[in-house]
Amino acid sequence: MAPRALWTGTISFGLVNVPVRMYSAVTDHDLHFNFVHQKDGSRIGYEKICKKEGIPVPDDEIVKAFEYEKGEWVYLSDDDFEAAQVQGHRTFDITDFVSSDDIDPIFFESTYYLGPQEGAERVYALLARALDESGLAGVGTFVMRDRAHLGALRVREGVITLERLYFSDEIREPDGVKPKGVKVEKRELEMAMELIDRFSGEWKPAKYKDTYRDTLMKIIEQKRKGKKVHVETTPEPEETVDLMEALRQSLESARKPAPRKRASTARKRAPSRTSRSRASRR
Repeated sequence: MAPRALWTGTISFGLVNVPVRMYSAVTDHDLHFNFVHQKDGSRIGYEKICKKEGIPVPDDEIVKAFEYEKGEWVYLSDDDFEAAQVQGHRTFDITDFVSSDDIDPIFFESTYYLGPQEGAERVYALLARALDESGLAGVGTFVMRDRAHLGALRVREGVITLERLYFSDEIREPDGVKPKGVKVEKRELEMAMELIDRFSGEWKPAKYKDTYRDTLMKIIEQKRKGKKVHVETTPEPEETVDLMEALRQSLESARKPAPRKRASTARKRAPSRTSRSRASRR
């Protein structure tokens, strides 16, 4: 069964147009729950209530509105939203080609696959090959679900991916987050770097599992069978009082005593920060 397309449009660069369809690149494995009446197991319904009158409101009397000022509402119709659509809103217009490593991972929001529409396979393959061999990402904007988005086109295993990005004004400055007036001692830094070396290795995404979901599923199965669930208390992590001693003990219990030079070489071969960010979101 073919996946359902979330969006259809055209990639445009120069005078070349590539008709594409967008598909989700990730699968939701979250467990979904419902609110039910414990007495009879029926689902809980929700009514749309007018807060002023306290009575249910039919759908044909509900409109979208923007509160321009306190208490002043501007009502908008579907035609108003349609009028806001920019010309060619079904087009991803590539305006720049940039190095993928130049895009800070904080800008990445979500990832989609782009596949060719019927008859566009050849021009799609051409763009995918050109992007792959150049090592660059095609950056541009597109409109989806009534709003404009910034995106970057890259290639993964021969398929063009669209990385939806945040606009620069959506990224908050880390004011008030970075600690002030803190001095890091040279020996502490050396031991911390050595500890990182001990745990360094190749990125293997299949190694990491959603243990919370698995445990919760086991609890659901136990409850289904009428078994009692025992809650294990989790000890609170102790505050690090003696930093040097904590580092020393951590090094002693580290899994692999990697030599310093070898560990440094491993760090050089590590994936770029952009690659790490993309992989961690999948």
